[in-house]
Amino acid sequence: MSAQLDTLPRYRRMSAADLDAVAAIEQAAYPHPWTRGNFSDSLEAGYHGWVLECGGEIAGYTIVMIAAGEAHLLNLTIGTPWQRRGLGRELLAFMLKLARDYGAKAMLLEVRPSNSAARALYASAGFSEIAVRRDYYPVGGTREDAILLELPLERRE
Repeated sequence: MSAQLDTLPRYRRMSAADLDAVAAIEQAAYPHPWTRGNFSDSLEAGYHGWVLECGGEIAGYTIVMIAAGEAHLLNLTIGTPWQRRGLGRELLAFMLKLARDYGAKAMLLEVRPSNSAARALYASAGFSEIAVRRDYYPVGGTREDAILLELPLERRE
């Protein structure tokens, strides 16, 4: 029974001690990943950084900026070995609750049009497309647009 409990997802605040592991997961997950410095800068700026652990290992992480009644989901990543287990959905739900708890009235995020798995996740959570940011993401020597998504946050008790 304890082995089973060890594999249950656990959330905790991201710390500087996590940055090497988070950056390694990021490097493996994306062709144009955030740098260790991007994560460090986010934590130093006071953004909400959280890791999701399973079995004592970081399985995923997220960075959210909450200010002026809005939450902006800057990064939500599940490590490749942990994908397709519902952890992305669970981590997103955790961040939506956190944003509500901090008084955010809406959550915004950008997603690549080519990231069909993320787009499906966000659509299933109720996000709607509100704009397109042209040439937002680097792709080799060119750029890819970003779809700007929004989810109104109603306080749920």
